[in-house]
Amino acid sequence: MDAKDTNKTLSNTTRRTFLQAGGMAFLGLTVPAHGRVARSLESLAISGGPKTVSFPSDRLDELTRWPRYGSAEKQAINELIDNNKFYDELPAFETEWKAYTQSPYVKAHMNGSSAITSMFFALDLPPGSEVMLPSYDFFSDALAQRFFSYVPTFVDIDPHTSCFDLNDAKRKLTRNTRALFPMHAWGLPCEMDHITDFAKEKGLIVIEDAAHAHGASMQGKKMGTWGVMGIYSFQASKCMPAVEGGMGMYQTREYYERAAAFGHYEDPAKFPADSPVHAYVDTGFGMKLRMHPFAAAIARQQLRTLDERTALVEANVRRMNDRLIQLPGLSEPHVRADQKRAYYYANMLLLDPAKAGFSRDALVKALQAEGVRVSVWVYPEQHKLKIYSEAKWWHHPPVIPSSMPGNDYINKNHIFMPLLYGEAPEVIDQNIKAFEKVWTHRSELAAL
Repeated sequence: MDAKDTNKTLSNTTRRTFLQAGGMAFLGLTVPAHGRVARSLESLAISGGPKTVSFPSDRLDELTRWPRYGSAEKQAINELIDNNKFYDELPAFETEWKAYTQSPYVKAHMNGSSAITSMFFALDLPPGSEVMLPSYDFFSDALAQRFFSYVPTFVDIDPHTSCFDLNDAKRKLTRNTRALFPMHAWGLPCEMDHITDFAKEKGLIVIEDAAHAHGASMQGKKMGTWGVMGIYSFQASKCMPAVEGGMGMYQTREYYERAAAFGHYEDPAKFPADSPVHAYVDTGFGMKLRMHPFAAAIARQQLRTLDERTALVEANVRRMNDRLIQLPGLSEPHVRADQKRAYYYANMLLLDPAKAGFSRDALVKALQAEGVRVSVWVYPEQHKLKIYSEAKWWHHPPVIPSSMPGNDYINKNHIFMPLLYGEAPEVIDQNIKAFEKVWTHRSELAAL
């Protein structure tokens, strides 16, 4: 194609369709005022060309640093040490979290795993009850079940969202199924309206893992309040880090009191005389799972800036993703219009190798050579791990599925971009240019 034909193509083709058609080089073509096309296409950095991202590494380290603590957290800890009112922090945090989430009852725990264990105790289901949950999940959601003789049923995830696949759950329903336990992966809400409708139809209990989803909501309801119970984690990597910590969410007094008394021996004395657990005033139910007061103090400060921080992260993600998802074969997890997601850990993007024309490995190598901090982390699939194949741990052996196509797709085709916790237009624009540069060399990447 000569320069005249190229000018005609550029003038009659949108940016998106030009890239989809494998146009010769969107980034490498410039059109001077006199109308002639100048070819300035640069080679990929992986092939010896210049790197696209020149943003200083130390500044990027600061923009992506997590967790982030400042003077407010330091002052809260110092004041707590000075005044010795350590255990006032726990009810104060619970009151604030209850108001923020509009949950009828909440209870702070030492971490998300202890909140999960307390929740399973509160369920009080008969031995052999099966609880459906994604295999693409942290192990506590499944392993805590064995302490109460429950049995996990592993469900696939939707490849468009990485969240609980309700259609797969419907296929795996058995006469022993008692509960559904969706996990809001990477801060994206599951389709809780459909899940709760199905549960109501079948007489099932819904509980939620919202460990990734601080501030996320659907139809105006915070995650963790759709089911009869839910949990949050405040571990150091989470959206609201307190180094360690967890929270239980309860829609009924019965569930709240059972969960609280399981891990907080001091709580039965606080409950009304008509409470079924009031009689255990001297012992609780044998565990001590109380949140550390320092963690509660930090969490209270983190809560005050959560929405502002989430909005900034989302704005940075949108500035980047709105451009990147125009590239052929690149997308992001689907978010419904009535959902407000959070962003936990990273900005996930999904590559369709057939549409892009190259593999994920080739993309990662090319982007990293350009200076982009792209990464991959394969989420461990619970059903493949040793403990689920050993019958001695379970009331009856969990069914190990032969395939999980949703899990496979997400693990094989995702990439992660770091979240940015400050104003960062320069590095975002450089990252966009790096992606677009890589896409103009699609034929080269196909050979990698």
